[in-house]
Amino acid sequence: MENRLYETIRKARRERGLTQEQLAEVMGVSVGAVSKWEQGGSLR
Repeated sequence: MENRLYETIRKARRERGLTQEQLAEVMGVSVGAVSKWEQGGSLR
C-alpha cells in the first residue's frame, strides 16, 4: 500500500472549506509547511 498522506491532508482541508493559510494558522505552522505537506515534500 502506497502512503499518500499528502492527498489525505489536502482532501480533508478542502472538505472543511479551509485555505492553506487558514489551516496553517489553526495548526500554528507556516503556510509553506502546509504547502510542502500537500505536495508530499515533507511530513515533519
